[in-house]
Amino acid sequence: MSLTLITKTYHRLQRYLTNSYWLMGEKLVGAGLGFIATVLVARYLGPEQYGTLAYALSLVSIFAAAGHMGLHGLVVRDLVKDPDGRNEILGTTSALKFLGMTTGYVTLIIYATAYEGFGSVEFNLIIIGGASLLFRASNVIEFWFQAFVQAKYSVIANLTAHALSTAFRITLVLLGSSLVYFATAQLIHSILAAFLLLLMYRLNSVIKLSKWRFNWSRARELLRQGWVIYLGSIFAVIYLKVDQVMLRWFTDAKEVGQYAAAAQLSEAWYFLPTVIVASFFPRLIALSSESPDRFHHRLQQLFDALFMMGLVVAIAMTLAAPHLINLLYGPEFSQSAEILVIHTWAAIFIFMRAALSRWILIENALYFSLVTQGLGALANLALNYYLIPVYGGPGAAWATLLSYSVASYVSLAFYRRTRVVFWQMSLAMLAPIRYPLSYAFHQQRSRGGQ
Repeated sequence: MSLTLITKTYHRLQRYLTNSYWLMGEKLVGAGLGFIATVLVARYLGPEQYGTLAYALSLVSIFAAAGHMGLHGLVVRDLVKDPDGRNEILGTTSALKFLGMTTGYVTLIIYATAYEGFGSVEFNLIIIGGASLLFRASNVIEFWFQAFVQAKYSVIANLTAHALSTAFRITLVLLGSSLVYFATAQLIHSILAAFLLLLMYRLNSVIKLSKWRFNWSRARELLRQGWVIYLGSIFAVIYLKVDQVMLRWFTDAKEVGQYAAAAQLSEAWYFLPTVIVASFFPRLIALSSESPDRFHHRLQQLFDALFMMGLVVAIAMTLAAPHLINLLYGPEFSQSAEILVIHTWAAIFIFMRAALSRWILIENALYFSLVTQGLGALANLALNYYLIPVYGGPGAAWATLLSYSVASYVSLAFYRRTRVVFWQMSLAMLAPIRYPLSYAFHQQRSRGGQ
């Protein structure tokens, strides 16, 4: 590839690359801040109390799925394609998400009352942490900034909120605070993020908040298109977070703490594919209609890159697991190393799933999203049910790895329309062999031409 062509390609993609840098910077800094605070909190609380906190926050994540509404990709798409309807899109989406989050919180309260008992430590942690759901409807503003490749504004808001809430958690450790206070950090983060996102939107958007309008027909249309993704997102959260809840049901809080420490390290990398794919999503939308051949070529390159990234993460974490656990969490969490070695290999499927999710939206294969996520959730529930009582935390890690492979790869082979993506993913898994062979072949041809 000539220098001129490289320069032209860079300038053509510069806007998207800059957006990726902002998003990646947010996730890197945010993950770093959160990771430092989480390690300090885990070391301070110990496996049992940390497991209780992790269990409560996992429940909050599961019930937060009620506010997802399947609208993220749809709203970004509609904001790009429908300039005249943007005030209705924003107003309707924010109302739907608030209704969903409120429903999730009320249901969470019912669960906490019935299962944990009013006034227990677990009840208080769930209620305080769950209140953060009421402020998450504000992330519709992030959809706006994503649609117009202006991630820096949402990054500034989110990082500021993250830094302040992280400082709060560290302060709690230094003050020797009791367990229940640590749930307030999540609530504080959500409040700060909502306020700062609204401020950034007001300063940088041409559509004022007062112009947002709720429209019933728009709501019905969004829900009609998004309900499949909505159910799929619920299934996705189930097989992402239900492991810690089921560990608490079948074992004890200490086992949850060991597992949560390993999962924190394993999942710390999951932001990478989301950032990369989110920034290139608008470009993929355009290519899908302009040039199907180029679209599939770029998608293959994306799968290749995501697989290689996931593989590097999995190998590195496998080799470093015992040393990392001991260094970061201390000898009390030594059992987490075995869990981490298993859990980290799920990254391969998580990374490629990020591109698959966007392909599903672009190709309007939404029913398949529901099927794959449903299969993953069912597989995870069944595997956890059988493996946790026998193997504890490592059994939950195997359930996570196997269910991710079912949902994000194996299931693609059984449906004609998605089989092409199955083969693209399979080809991506050969990338460590394909690229060196391709390079060697081109080098040989170049020498032959001379």
